[in-house]
Amino acid sequence: MFSPALNAHKPLFLSTSNNKPFSSPFLTQQPLFILRLSKTHFKPTTTLSVSATLIPSSSSPASQQHYQPYRPPPSPLPSQYKSLDTASRIEILSNRLGLWYEYAPLIPSLFQEGFTPQSLEEATGISGVEQNRLVVGAKVRDSLVQSNTDPEIVASFDLGGAELLYEIRLLSASQRAAAARYIVLNNMDGKGAQDLARAMKDFPRRRGDKFWDNFDYTLPGDCLSFMYYRQSREHKKPSESRANALQMALEAAESEKAKSIVLRELEGGGERKEREDGEIDGVRVPVVRLKIGEVAEATSVVVLPVCRSEDGERKILEAPWECRGQGEFGVVVAEKGWERWVVLPGWEPILGLGRGAVVVAFPDARVLPWKANRWYKEESILVVADRGRKEVKADNGFYLVSLDGAGVDFKVERGSALKERNVVECLGTVLMVVRPPRYDTDDLMNDEDWD
Repeated sequence: MFSPALNAHKPLFLSTSNNKPFSSPFLTQQPLFILRLSKTHFKPTTTLSVSATLIPSSSSPASQQHYQPYRPPPSPLPSQYKSLDTASRIEILSNRLGLWYEYAPLIPSLFQEGFTPQSLEEATGISGVEQNRLVVGAKVRDSLVQSNTDPEIVASFDLGGAELLYEIRLLSASQRAAAARYIVLNNMDGKGAQDLARAMKDFPRRRGDKFWDNFDYTLPGDCLSFMYYRQSREHKKPSESRANALQMALEAAESEKAKSIVLRELEGGGERKEREDGEIDGVRVPVVRLKIGEVAEATSVVVLPVCRSEDGERKILEAPWECRGQGEFGVVVAEKGWERWVVLPGWEPILGLGRGAVVVAFPDARVLPWKANRWYKEESILVVADRGRKEVKADNGFYLVSLDGAGVDFKVERGSALKERNVVECLGTVLMVVRPPRYDTDDLMNDEDWD
């Protein structure tokens, strides 16, 4: 009978053919000691120590650092601030020591050292909005200096000029110089500087509008005057609001050509017969081009149901008659569901309208009853009509009617033309015509205009 020691299976030796200890990159770099079993007794000659722990690869100290967000290099510091430590820079900002454009570069330098707008506000009392205004205003001032702007004009912004220069940040370098001069000569405040910058940016997009070519694009005052002139056409004629807008346009205009146009309109001499651009003077139907972003900037808006011109008369009659805001948040509530809606600025012709307003979308402007122009075939339009006023009264009024009498095809007709055909009722009185925004690139800045 064999003993257990003699009948035991031989263990698997971890060794190579050369009897060298087996090693692996996954094991610790220590030799393996193997149990040798005798035929009679299990007696280990030494202690077995095996580890299968993975050895982490060595990593450089740089890879163990925490992630740091990228921060752009700070603007060059004035020479008097270069040797200051962090505490001294904080003190200068806290006490506003020096001119604003001199200590403004300290803000991005502190950001580079780990400050955030919130922590910097706590340390200096300068809000995040003001921090941004100071930094951007200083860069705009530097661009004025580099473009050889009159030193006296630049010096006019030394005291409290950050807000004014911040408003013209989106203009090109040449436009900034002209705008800065106009701001100083007219003693404009922050709101005035903001309106001026918007007018200069928006002017090229208005190419093709009424009397656009009578205003000089290179003159900031003419750009501002044209903006006021355009706003005057959104008011009824005559009205106090329209007269005030024209008066501001006259005061802002720089060129004699622009002044003569505004003055003639202000005195009522602008009323005449039909123009080739398709807009009629003396008729209470303004043709307005919607400005890009105008709805977002409007203090009040109007939500109206929309019908397509091919939908037919039935759709116009079925469209909701009333849509109004309710509650503290002005939640828009309509009397029935509808597929298409449009949001327009609260222009005077449609702001006070109660029930019955509807918008008809036409693929082009050839439905309008005046001389054809190139843009008629290129642009779609929206015709805003009042369904509550169906009677054809005024000869110089405009009305939405069905061409074939079957309510399938529509057109805008003059009242005098309808009376000649003995038409006394229409689908609605036209209140205004809206042209789409233009995405022209004429006013885009070149690479050399950017700071």
